[in-house]
Amino acid sequence: MLSWLRRFPNDVIHRKGGSSGRRTSSSTSWRNKSSSSFTARIIRCASSVVDTHHQHRGDDDDDDGDEDDEYDDCRLPSSPPNNHARRNTTTTAVISARAFSFRELADAAGNFRQDNLIGEGGFGRVYKARLPTRVQHAADDADLQGLPVAIKQLDRNGFQGNNEFMVEVLMLSMLHHPNLVSLVGYCAEGEQRLLVYEYMALGSLEDHLLLLRDDGHGSPLPWRTRMKIALGAARGLEYLHESAVIYRDLKSSNILLDQDYAPKLSDFGLAKLLPAPRTTDSSSSSSSSSSSGGGKVMGTYGYCAPEYLRTGKLSVKSDVYSFGVLLLELITGRRAIDASRPDGEQSLVGWAAGMFGDSTRFHELLDPRLVMAIRGRPTASQLKQAVGVASMCLQEHHALRPVMADVVVALSFIANDSPASPPC
Repeated sequence: MLSWLRRFPNDVIHRKGGSSGRRTSSSTSWRNKSSSSFTARIIRCASSVVDTHHQHRGDDDDDDGDEDDEYDDCRLPSSPPNNHARRNTTTTAVISARAFSFRELADAAGNFRQDNLIGEGGFGRVYKARLPTRVQHAADDADLQGLPVAIKQLDRNGFQGNNEFMVEVLMLSMLHHPNLVSLVGYCAEGEQRLLVYEYMALGSLEDHLLLLRDDGHGSPLPWRTRMKIALGAARGLEYLHESAVIYRDLKSSNILLDQDYAPKLSDFGLAKLLPAPRTTDSSSSSSSSSSSGGGKVMGTYGYCAPEYLRTGKLSVKSDVYSFGVLLLELITGRRAIDASRPDGEQSLVGWAAGMFGDSTRFHELLDPRLVMAIRGRPTASQLKQAVGVASMCLQEHHALRPVMADVVVALSFIANDSPASPPC
């Protein structure tokens, strides 16, 4: 299939355990303090990241600094824009999302009534809404009138602070791909911080893969659907890496599904721009070997790569590891961390690693709901290929993990080889 996949399972390094925990957070105060060099680089490199994907300007003297610093001179435009036009600044030049007033979004979400609530987490709450048919400054926004959207209202005491809010608006203004969620707009009025996304009819992958299992209701996702979701998520991650961006928070709850189960990555508050290449050597400028210096570990435990947890050093291979955990969730129907399971099975990676080297045990990894299904389950060959991809992504040593371009190719074979399944 692929050279790195043909090595399976001989080169797999077995893991004896896994990590557990939750997503860490940074300061949540909305008050501005000092300029962040991380955000400054995003602004300086925005045009080149979007235009070339593989090249971006290098300010080699400006390393990451403290990414948890908050912002002063790098501010978003007010909501709504002053004088019916956006100010001509470096920041606003790269922002394509519309600035809404808080009143507009409150009206769209029915004053954030409970019956419009569609999601909730450490960041705050998400509401289904419909933009009004007549909005202020609508001359250039005719396509937005009456549009169904999802509005995320950030909790000032939650996990997502002003840092992540700024990064998400900037990143989603720079990056556009079918497997990335689209940012329609935002509100940065006073102390209010809201993000407006395209509405994804089927919610998150977690809703269909894990939560349905918890409550015992609903039909399991067929194998073909799972592999199509894995392929779409891999393509989105590949695009980010080609754009010199590390996603850093890949997990099932951050993958949203449209009405056709097409996946889109969401929640870019922890995304990080890779440092500019410092040499012309191809090996050092390759996105697969790029990394960012040590710092505060952020992300979701259970998905974080072991070297990132140990050293704080981040690279695109950290995302590859997280993708391996996600693929295991799709194969097994289990959570990355599940404290309700017996000892030895609470960490998904720790439990599965003991079977990676023995193909006769792969059937033990398959979601029992698929084993019992009459249709929509994989063949032994399809299961072996999928486990092979997951195991290579989960290699203990980051250099042994494949790049996402290779993962996309491998999953293309698996997804296209999967038998047709009845609708979920």
